[in-house]
Order: sequence, then C-alpha cells, then structure tokens
Amino acid sequence: MRDLAFIAFLLGLFGMGFRRPFLLVLVYVYIDIVSPQRLTYYLLNAVPISLIAVALAVGGWVLADDKRDTRVAPRQVLIGLLLLYCWATTIAADFPVEAKEKWDWVWKALAFAAFLPLTLRTRLRIESLLLFMILSAASIIIVGGIKTLATGGGGYGQLNLMVDNNSGLYEGSTISAVAVAIVPLIIWFMTYGTIFRPDWRVKGFCLALVFACLLIPVGTSTRTGLLCIGLLALLSLRSVKRKGLYLGGIAALGLAAIPFLPSTFTNRMNTIQTYQADQSASTRLAVWKWTIDYAKSHPFGGGFEAYRGNHIRYDLKTADGGAPPAGPTVEVDKARAYHSAYFEMLGEQGYFGLALWLMINIIGIVRMEILRRRYRDPAGPYPWAAPLAAALQSAHIIYLLGAAFIAIAFQPFIYMLIGAQIGLDTYLARERSEESFRPMGRRAALPA
Repeated sequence: MRDLAFIAFLLGLFGMGFRRPFLLVLVYVYIDIVSPQRLTYYLLNAVPISLIAVALAVGGWVLADDKRDTRVAPRQVLIGLLLLYCWATTIAADFPVEAKEKWDWVWKALAFAAFLPLTLRTRLRIESLLLFMILSAASIIIVGGIKTLATGGGGYGQLNLMVDNNSGLYEGSTISAVAVAIVPLIIWFMTYGTIFRPDWRVKGFCLALVFACLLIPVGTSTRTGLLCIGLLALLSLRSVKRKGLYLGGIAALGLAAIPFLPSTFTNRMNTIQTYQADQSASTRLAVWKWTIDYAKSHPFGGGFEAYRGNHIRYDLKTADGGAPPAGPTVEVDKARAYHSAYFEMLGEQGYFGLALWLMINIIGIVRMEILRRRYRDPAGPYPWAAPLAAALQSAHIIYLLGAAFIAIAFQPFIYMLIGAQIGLDTYLARERSEESFRPMGRRAALPA
C-alpha cells in the first residue's frame, strides 16, 4: 500500500508538470531530497524515476519555457568548470571503481545546480523551489523530531529516519546541519510567503517545524548540530532589535532545556571538551593531517574516494572516571573518511578544485550581502528581497560551518540552495534593468 501511495503521489505531480513544466523541476527536487525509491519495497526501485524527472524538467524548459533575457551568472560557469574538473580527476582517480560510483551522483548534483537558475524567472518560482526544498526535508525532519520527543533519539547513529540507510539527508550529521540551516528560510515564510499566506495556521506549522529542526541535533546526538544551533543564534542577532533581551532569552531557554535533554546527547556533547579521548575526533585530526601531506605530493587531488589510501597513527588519551589521563594509546587505522568538506575537496580535487569550491560558496555569501543591503528599505518595491537574501546567506554560512566536520562538499541540497541564490540574484537584476527602461517610456508619453 505504501508503494501505491508513493506512485499515486508522483503520478499526480508528473501530471501537473505536463500542464506547468516548471513543476517538473520541483518533482526532481522532491525525488532528489526524499529519495522515495528508498522508502518503497519494489515498484519505484525498478524505475529510474530520478532520471525520468530530470529529463522531463530539462525538456520542459527547452520546449515550453520563456528564455528571453536569460542570464548566466558567473557562479553557474564556475559550477560547470568544477563539473569538468571533477570529471578529469575521476578519469585519473586512485580508486577508479569507487570514484565512478561517487561521480554517478555528483555530476547530476552539479549539472542540476548550473541548470536550475535558468528556470527561476519569477518570485513565484523562487518561492516554490524553496518551499519544495523545505517541505521535502521536513518529511525527514518531522519524523526525527517526533521520535526524539517519544524516545529521546537513542544516541549517535541510532535515530532511524524512515530508512535504514546512512547516506544523503538520512545521515545524522548531515540532516542536523541542513535542519538548522533551513530555519531562517522557514521564518521568512512566516512573514513573506505568498503561496501559503502567513495566517495563524501557516505560522503555527512553521514554528512547530522550527522546533522539530532544533530537535534533530538532540535526537541524532551530533556535535555538528549543536555548533550550528549556536551559529544560528548569533546570525539571528542581525535582525533582532533588542539584542540584550534576545541573548538573555536564548540563555534562559538553553538552561531550562538541560534537564530535559537525554543522557545520550549530553554525554556526547561533553566529548567536545575531551576530544583527545574521543576516537572520532582523534581520527579526524589524523586524517586531516594526512590529507595535507597527500595534497603536497598530489596537488591536483586523487579523485573521488582518495581517502581509501590513507594509513594513520594517532594518540588516544584515556581516563579512568574522573582521574587524570592514564597516558596516550597509539592507534593505527586506514581508509578513514575525511569528515570535512574542506579536506574532502583538498584530497579529492586538489588545490584547484578546493579553490573553485570556495569561490562558489564565498561569492554566494557576498552576493547575498549585496542584495540584503540594496533592498533593505521596507518601503521599496521589493520589501521581501532583503530578508530572503539574508535568510539564504545565513543558511549558507551555517552549511559552511557544518561542512567543516562533515564530508558534504557535493550535497545536492546545498547546490539547490546555491541555485536559489543565483536565481534570486538574476531575477532582481532583470527587474532592475526593466525598471531603468520604464521611466524613459513614461517620460516620452507625458507630453502627449
């Protein structure tokens, strides 16, 4: 029955897409984020629904969409260049078979990110994209929030998010970073949304979803999620008038929540201070050191999955109860993952690939800041633009913090977020160019 429900839902979306081709883009967004083929037993697993959706989305844009005054932003060119560079490093990868498996989904994420802004010609489309992204992620987040309230989450790697598959947004640290990152966008919809007018029902749902987003790091017991929540609180200061009262309220809520936090969460958070006694943190530091040394001899990277060639030694300090450390223990390991998008790019794509990736992300933050300042006048023609630019910027910054501890350099959700940034930028640029032309026409008509 569950398979039939998913099939009926997808067929309904595809059917609406044939009447409004842009909806086919949103169908692919939903499939790429939720991966409904993982949630079914057989029927959807036997059909390449992701390939069908992207083919129809691109075909619909080519055949039916308005392409007048189409703008290609510099970041789209950089994404295309990164795609070609990753293809080159995949050909010469240290582990060609494993690299090919990662390449099979990375190129789709990059290609779709370069294509997506071409379809975002109106505010309605930009808002629809963000709404589909949030609601698709919410289908995972709400399940995790309910299970956290009911059971406390169960600890790191133990929270089952609908599927027994530790990849994509179903991985604990990844969904924690994404859940916290989309909070500013959810809050934007509470004030400026037009698809669902922000009445009491919409605001109530948004507040409940924000609460679920903040519960995800608790249920998954991820230290990355806790750091992202702290950064979210700091970034929110920018839009708060009474900053002292806001900080005091945050501190009071944090202290009040401590007695209700599960022990699995608090015990894991305590390892932030004693990272030298934590195997996960110790191996990360050792892998990062190995990656730096590896890049010196492989400046163009080793291709996807190059970490499989590492052999590391690290000191793990142990302690007996509350006693001082008993002394370091030398541990040996190999083929340990990067646990950082920055080192993932350095090890797999070398210095040039890392530079491209950093440029794509930094330019996005800078462009959103420019838009935030340009349209911050609430009496202007686009009072919604500056808050949306600020929300997209905050989401991006939170992602970059989370990416420091998770290998999510090619996470498709983030590239969709970048596509939304580019779409907003190019849309407002078109509007500015049209407005600069309109006064001339009006002045010419005045004498008559």
